[in-house]
Amino acid sequence: MRIDLHPEARAEVRAAAIWYDEREQGLGDRFVSEVASVLTRIGDAPRSSPIWVESEAFREPERKASVRGFPYLIAFEVLRDTIFVLAVAHGKWRPLYWLPRPRRPV
Repeated sequence: MRIDLHPEARAEVRAAAIWYDEREQGLGDRFVSEVASVLTRIGDAPRSSPIWVESEAFREPERKASVRGFPYLIAFEVLRDTIFVLAVAHGKWRPLYWLPRPRRPV
């Protein structure tokens, strides 16, 4: 399946990578690599990721996948032929802030 990222999700990956690199050289690259690994896993079996239960009250439920080694979750929905990533969100900051984002690739 094709994977599209909301522009703000792309920005979240960049911002987190920069933040991590400022703390430790190369850590940002490791973060980006882990995100890419999760996206590959999602692309291979999107429905194997759990539903983000808290999102059900707002609209169709989204799915989530954890980024190994980092406190980030990838929020995505499975469309007909595309996986659309709404956010790459820190697991403890501003829960569900990304729900108002457009649900279709932009």
